[in-house]
Amino acid sequence: MKYALVTGGSRGIGKAIAIKLAQDLGYHILLNYHSNTQAAKVTAKIIEENHVKCELLAFDVADAKATKNVLGNWQKSNPEAVVEVIVNNAGITKDGLFMWMGEDDWHSVINTSLNGFYNVTQQFVKSMLQKRYGRIINIVSLSGVKGNPGQVNYSAAKGAIIAATKALAQEIGKRKVTVNAVAPGFITSDMTADFDEKELKKMIPLQRFGEAEEVAELVSFLASKKASYITGEVININGGLYS
Repeated sequence: MKYALVTGGSRGIGKAIAIKLAQDLGYHILLNYHSNTQAAKVTAKIIEENHVKCELLAFDVADAKATKNVLGNWQKSNPEAVVEVIVNNAGITKDGLFMWMGEDDWHSVINTSLNGFYNVTQQFVKSMLQKRYGRIINIVSLSGVKGNPGQVNYSAAKGAIIAATKALAQEIGKRKVTVNAVAPGFITSDMTADFDEKELKKMIPLQRFGEAEEVAELVSFLASKKASYITGEVININGGLYS
């Protein structure tokens, strides 16, 4: 059985991606979430309407031991299962000016995005190389591409993943495993709920926020065989909002 693993998949962009991978590519879904069990169950129900399995895996991607235990135990229990697609979507923000930023606000954001990428991807990359096929897709951000005031921690985390994406793509391309990053701009979600949409829209050439489903369409393409010759790329999806 072929699976796609989506981290931070209970809501928002992660939810849309998980649903799309099931709909478009017929993957069974491993849906990681941190704490919102109710939202994860709702998402799983929608995914299973596409006649695929959705297994819920609750763990914090920043916790190396927990990540290894949960994913390792799942693999032992499902020896025939193959994870072909990893979407590293889990991330948190703790915004504030750098000069006032506490250690926890720095480390928790870095640990979730950057260490989470390592903890999850490390678990399955060897299998992808052995099978000579895989798709690793990292959800980064406009903040990681151009930097964003008040988000030095988040920009640092996402910028680091962009660099890691490019390097890993060069390491493992010969085994037909592609590694790409998707950098959303302002997308309607819980993360942007407090933003001044009316003001921000004026900066965006397309004059609107994006939808999670639009990001999911791009991820679905990158996860498909149609994207076999694309690797090491950072694809912006931001309505034309560039620095």
